[in-house]
Formats: sequence, C-alpha cells, structure tokens
Amino acid sequence: MGLPFSLALRGRHAGDAAARDAWAAVVADLREADRVFSTWRADSWVSRLARDEVEVGECPAEVAEVLALGNAAAHASGGAFSVARPDGSGRTIFDPSGVVKGWAAERAARHLAELPETDQCLSAGGDVLAWTADPIGRPWTIGIEDPDDPHRIIARVPVWRGAVATSGSAHRGAHVVDGRTGLPPDGVRQVSVIGDSLTAVDIEATSAFALGRDAARWLRAQGRSGIVVWDDGRTELVSAG
Repeated sequence: MGLPFSLALRGRHAGDAAARDAWAAVVADLREADRVFSTWRADSWVSRLARDEVEVGECPAEVAEVLALGNAAAHASGGAFSVARPDGSGRTIFDPSGVVKGWAAERAARHLAELPETDQCLSAGGDVLAWTADPIGRPWTIGIEDPDDPHRIIARVPVWRGAVATSGSAHRGAHVVDGRTGLPPDGVRQVSVIGDSLTAVDIEATSAFALGRDAARWLRAQGRSGIVVWDDGRTELVSAG
C-alpha cells in the first residue's frame, strides 16, 4: 500500500512466538489486500476493474464490500467522499484508496485476538487501532501531530478499545479532493476522528477533510468526536453528542 504498518504489544504475549505468528498473519492479510486493491499494481483486481477487463461480480467478494462502504460514505457526505477519480484522460475510474487502508488494517487485526491478556496497538500509516485486554486498565495514548510541525503533538488521546484516524495534506500533499468538484478542499488543514472502528473513522476523517469548511459541522451531525485544524492554524475540538 506504500504505507508503513507497525504493531506494539504489552502484556502476556508481547515478544513471544505467538505474537510473531499473529504478526505474520496480519502482514499476510495486508499483502493480500494490496494484491487485490492496489491502484499501483497493473495486475490487481482494482486495476483490472478500472480497465473494464472484469466486472465487480467477477472480483473477490471484498471488492464489492469495499465499494459498498465507499458508496455509503459518498451518500453520507453528499458526494464529497468518492471512490472514483479522474484518470487524466477524461475517464472516471474506481479508486477505493479512501476506504481500503482502515478496512484492511481492521480486518487483519482479527489475528491479534488470538493473543489473550495482551494489549495491542496497530498503526496503519499513522491511523491507529488500539485495544486493551482490561477495558479499564492502562490505555494507549495516541498522539495527534501538528500538520505544520511533525515534531509537535497538538493532542493526546487515551484509547482503551477504539481507533483514531487522521486525514490531511501534511505528508502526502493534496491527495484528497472534494468528490463534487475534483479540487482539494478549502479552509481545512487536517481532520482527526476518534471512534470504535478504524474502518469508520478512517472514512469519516477523509469525508470531513474533503468537505473543507464544513468539516466540523459535518462531524457533529454524524455524532463523532474529533479535532479539526483549520488553514489559519486554529484547532477546533468536536465532541460527540
């Protein structure tokens, strides 16, 4: 996927053979997701779908699942989130990148459930899925980076069993566009969302960022908690409910 993935463990199985086996299974799942969904691989199912060589029904079932998640997000965001993009020649092609990272990481993390009495923190390109064996024990502390200074943390979020995802232009430039206009969003620098599911918060962070100046309002309407960094440097906390 062209992104770094890492795993931190605490507790009974941190660093033992069971942990290594679980991590190997996680990596195998992520590699399979890359084989199916990578837009950079000519032989992936997504690339073949973009060239009209196959139909969705001929692809692995996961493709239809991811497409359904993307379509639901497009509806919820009024079209700002999109699993389609222009290819530069006037065509619009299927690109599920805005769904796949969180979805693939959360799906692969099921292997970590085989590690009892072990706290787990899986990072997928900076988006984090954290779980503690004791729901009232010591949480993982997830830092949210300043988009203008990667050495500075603007917030620290305690997570017992949940996820934090961030979307913005700090590391990858204007890679997120408003699906309604095809242009980078205006007025917003970064959006972080906190919730139970990495799949959901990854999609919602991207959706809110794509909505630009409507990011905070939309998150409140979705009942989500998060942090919006505006273009002028202001930081706005959004609280669910």
